[in-house]
Amino acid sequence: MTISDVQRAGSEGESAPGPPSSSHVGRHHIGAVTAQTELSPQTLRHWDEVGLVRPSGRSEGGFRLYSDDDIQRLLVIRRMKPLEFSLEEMGRLLDSLDLLSRDGGDPDHRRTAAEFVVECHQRAEESIARLRKRLAYASELTDVLAREARRVLVKTDPTSS
Repeated sequence: MTISDVQRAGSEGESAPGPPSSSHVGRHHIGAVTAQTELSPQTLRHWDEVGLVRPSGRSEGGFRLYSDDDIQRLLVIRRMKPLEFSLEEMGRLLDSLDLLSRDGGDPDHRRTAAEFVVECHQRAEESIARLRKRLAYASELTDVLAREARRVLVKTDPTSS
């Protein structure tokens, strides 16, 4: 599984980028990247500082420039965030996916990377189950509040007598 596979398997309603164009490496300024990824400039700068996703280039003025591949990595990380992965785990997972997407390499490293991907998949499934349960609780609360709001509105509406 590659980062592109994880990107394409994204959340429903979110389109994955099409085939690489002639500008596959891209040169996107931080504003365009924040609009495309729904991540804040502060988040992008932080992830750069900690080495999670470093922009592929800099403009003559020193501004960060992100490639299309950088944006794919950012979207993968964005999907990991609600699943309670640490920054270190995010980096390790991205490295593991990168390693497994290449042919060859040390078999022990490949096995370790594959085991980590499987472990992350299991943890992600468990996190999703917890999130679904929390979402169900939140939905129950909104139903209770809606009933209460209707009840109160009927009591306070002078035309309802």
